Amino acid sequence: MALGAFIRQSFGPFEPQIAEAYRSIFIDLDDWTAQLRTVCPAPKRILEVGCGEGAMTERLTNAFPDAEIDAIDITPRLGRLFTGDPKRVNFREEYVEDRLAANPQPYDLILLVDVLHHVPSAAQNSLLASARQLLSPNGVFAIKDWDRNYSPIYWLCYCSDRFLTGDRIRYNTPRETEQQLRLIFKDWSVRRGMHVRPWRSNYAFFVSQTAQVDGC
Repeated sequence: MALGAFIRQSFGPFEPQIAEAYRSIFIDLDDWTAQLRTVCPAPKRILEVGCGEGAMTERLTNAFPDAEIDAIDITPRLGRLFTGDPKRVNFREEYVEDRLAANPQPYDLILLVDVLHHVPSAAQNSLLASARQLLSPNGVFAIKDWDRNYSPIYWLCYCSDRFLTGDRIRYNTPRETEQQLRLIFKDWSVRRGMHVRPWRSNYAFFVSQTAQVDGC
């Protein structure tokens, strides 16, 4: 068990509240959800890649009450803190490549939230390419990650990610992420989103086949 999981479970019944408070130091998931609703107001099918224990998933169920949601991760702890309607979400322990192979039905919204920096460099392009193939013609791919800028909050976030999860992480700069997206999505529209509160280190990109990304 990773150090972070051990520490969090030691909080017992207070774990959800403490986990939410700690997460809010780095990212306001409600602010990010509001951005998603702006660019993709009514998706019918959503794929959350790297859902973790379900914090973002729960917000998706509230923001998009009519959507069918698949939430995947490679951790057996996925969805552990999700308290929404279990009938609204299909949690599966799998890679996005497995999802593509098993069920290539397209999604209107695919999101990757603070996941890419945990993925080994050699596997990142495969993940993104699989997401591209799973995206519907009018769909939106949304990615949010953390800037490698060496500020004090950067180092705090890095230490949190590196030592609590045990993963060997590497953050990309927004420029590096944009270049990677353009390589994989080729002639698709790649648009920079607003910074996600509370830090400018939280950057986002939205990708779609057309420059207009609010039609899904």
